[in-house]
Parts: sequence; C-alpha cells; structure tokens
Amino acid sequence: MLVELERLTAGLSRTWTGFLRDWDRTLRAGNYPETTRYNYLLAASQLASYLSGTCTESDVADAADDPTAARREHVEAFQAWMIETRSAATALNKHKGLQQFFKWLVQDEEEMDHSPMERVKQPKTQKKLIPVIRDYETKRVLDTCKGKEFIQLRDEAIIRLYYNTGARLSEVGRLGLDDVDLNLDSIHFCGKGSKERRVRFGPKTARAISRYLRARERHLGADLPALWLAERGRRPLAPNGIKIMLRRRGLAAGLSGVHAHRWRHNYAHEWKKAGGDTGDLMLLLGWTSEDMPRHYGASAAAERAQDTQLRLGIGENV
Repeated sequence: MLVELERLTAGLSRTWTGFLRDWDRTLRAGNYPETTRYNYLLAASQLASYLSGTCTESDVADAADDPTAARREHVEAFQAWMIETRSAATALNKHKGLQQFFKWLVQDEEEMDHSPMERVKQPKTQKKLIPVIRDYETKRVLDTCKGKEFIQLRDEAIIRLYYNTGARLSEVGRLGLDDVDLNLDSIHFCGKGSKERRVRFGPKTARAISRYLRARERHLGADLPALWLAERGRRPLAPNGIKIMLRRRGLAAGLSGVHAHRWRHNYAHEWKKAGGDTGDLMLLLGWTSEDMPRHYGASAAAERAQDTQLRLGIGENV
C-alpha cells in the first residue's frame, strides 16, 4: 500500500501529501480493508489533482495547496466533473470517500471547523440490475478450463468456488492455504470489516480444489502462504488477476460481462427461488444489512414470483 500511496500523491502539494499519509495511518490503525483505504485515498487525491490542474482562481489555488481551504463549491465542481467524465455511480463513490476525509480533518485532526461536504448533495444514480449468470453460461465458462495444466485446474477451482459459495471477488482472491479444509469441505472467508465466516462447498468444488492443490505442490511458489498462484514465477495471483482471468474466460466462452459478482447474485437468486431463509442467506454471504438480500438477485425477481405463483396455484381451486 505504501507504493500505491506514493503513486496517488505524486504531483500533489506537500500539505496534501502529508495529510493523506496521516489519514492512511488512521485508516490502517482502524483496521479498514485495503480496498476501502485505497478507494478513500484515491477520491481525496483525485480532488487535489482536479483543483491543481483545472483552476487558476486564488481561492481554488489555496485549496489545491491545502485541503483545509476547500469549500463546498470546489467539491461540487469536482463532483460535476466526475459525472461528466466518468459516471454518476463513480461520482457517488468519490462523494462517500470525501465525506470520510473531511470528517477526519474536522473531528480527528481539528484542522477545520466545518466540512465542505455538509451541504453537498449525493449524485443521483440509476439502480443497475446485475443479471444473474445462468447454469448453462457457467458451464460454458467451465468448459474453457478443461485440461490437466496448472492454469486450467486453478481457474476451474476458482470459478467453482465463486459459483458454489457466492463469495466476493476479494474473499476468494485473498484466501490462504490454511483457509481450506478438505476434511470438512469448507472454506474460511474474511469479508468486509474483517468479518469472518466458514462456508461449506459441494463435492464438485471439493474435487476441483483437490486437483488444483496437487498441481500446486509442483509449482515454483508451492511454499507461499497464498492459495492461488500466478501461472509463472513465484508469486500469488491477486484479486485483480482473478478479475482479468474471469473476463478472459468469459470471452473465450462467447460471453461478455463475466465477473465474480454475477455468481454472488446468482447464489442469492437460487437461494430465494428454493425458499431458503433470508437470515441464513445473510450469514452465508457475510451481510449485516437487511437491504442486501433485496438487492441481490433483483434482476430475476419476476422469474421467482412467477415460479411461486405456479407453485401456489392461486385461482385454480374451483
């Protein structure tokens, strides 16, 4: 993360850089996940870059040099620019990160009396329904992994684990060897907020993982603690590498938009379709908010409703 911080602060003023370094220390001390820390720091560094690169007025120049000089209009201009050049969803993500940054400057550092975010409205976004990935589509993706080579065995094990557990991209991507228990056919996940849970997997996933582990023993990086290894060299396969692999496997199968979260939506859809308990689903997928079960699998809600209608047979009793 230190390398990332150096990259994010490149070209920023010494004051901005110092504040971001201190904020990163606070986030690490608070045990924030690495992905969350990166997204927060990225939002703040992008605001600093925007202020220094697009504005020449004296008050804006002050904010470009020192975040404590930032005002509401500066943030609103940055937010509008994000909507125009990226998307409303991206702008919303930056908004949330900047809320945390200026809250830290006000409450923890006491460098500001008021946050410039206080009256900045969140950008409105359209709720995007993520399509579930169907069984026949998963089969097509798995078919691209047929073979006995290391990369084929590894990719099949990864895909089956997403399909069988509905886990997040990072949860599967950051697994260690010690997280797998083939005696109980279960896996230990560390989710958002360092929340831990153990999840069972089925026989097909167990066989895929077992075959991969045998191939892994002959790999150059067999002594590394990470479960997933890169095809070449002595290094682990990072979550971003898995993301790229899934997209590549999807395209090879003739499918676009293949990513780990689609299997998470599929898991929620199939669970609801089978009449599974919502509380149990929340435990298995690592959710604490009751809004999440409503959101996941929403793209197939009409299909589930129709299946329930046919099963209940309402209006067919006379």
